[in-house]
Amino acid sequence: MPEIIQLEFPLDLVIAVALMVITIGLSAWEKLGLEFNLLVATGRTLLQLMVLGYVLDLVFALSNAMNNAVAVLAILTIIFIISTTVTRNRISTKIPLVLPLVGVSLFVSTALTVLYVNFLIIQPKPWFEARYLIPIAGLVLGSAMNAAALAGERLVKTIDSSHLEIETHLSLGATPQQAVAQYRKDAIRAGLIPAINQMTLVGMVTLPGVFSGQLLGGVKPEEAASYEIVILFAIAFANLLTTVLLTRGLSRQFFNDIGQLK
Repeated sequence: MPEIIQLEFPLDLVIAVALMVITIGLSAWEKLGLEFNLLVATGRTLLQLMVLGYVLDLVFALSNAMNNAVAVLAILTIIFIISTTVTRNRISTKIPLVLPLVGVSLFVSTALTVLYVNFLIIQPKPWFEARYLIPIAGLVLGSAMNAAALAGERLVKTIDSSHLEIETHLSLGATPQQAVAQYRKDAIRAGLIPAINQMTLVGMVTLPGVFSGQLLGGVKPEEAASYEIVILFAIAFANLLTTVLLTRGLSRQFFNDIGQLK
């Protein structure tokens, strides 16, 4: 396979930024009012990814030189804390225990998924090899975060607007979990729709990021496809487990100890 074409820094980066300048100009021309948002998004993209690049370069070097997992686990911990906080804010800050519920759901699903993929499928040597563990954990956690936010927000809004129906079920003898069972199912489905759509359309309508990135890196197409399959299946499992755990925990926060709707 040919070697990857190295981008010239900062020339090629400046040329890429010109695309966003054109995008902002087009937004102004059409009077969309998105110029400030696009400018902020451009700045954050440049800053965050450049910082991430340098940090991961240091982490990879430390991991290889010192042969320890501390640096890798530190990066994963930071990513996890940020993901948990963002998800909590997208669902609600008023529901009791929403932060620990989100944290436990994301941690359990991501940890199980990453451990399964890392130890049973990829099997890197050493097991904490940064160039495998960090990207896989980041992809799984990022997708699980989005699924949790979609499912959690859907469940909270549905329960908030369905008090009369829920109380009717309770008055007829239903348990709290039975009274909100359909709402939980709908919320879980909502959280899984993006992953299912991606799996359904992959290879026909879209070229996913992992596949395209590996092709750009010089990996053989069949090998890139194998990695993408592993990632998509891992994401589907993590998303489902996350939404199941989170919606079960969230639904209990709407009832008191004797099963009455708060």
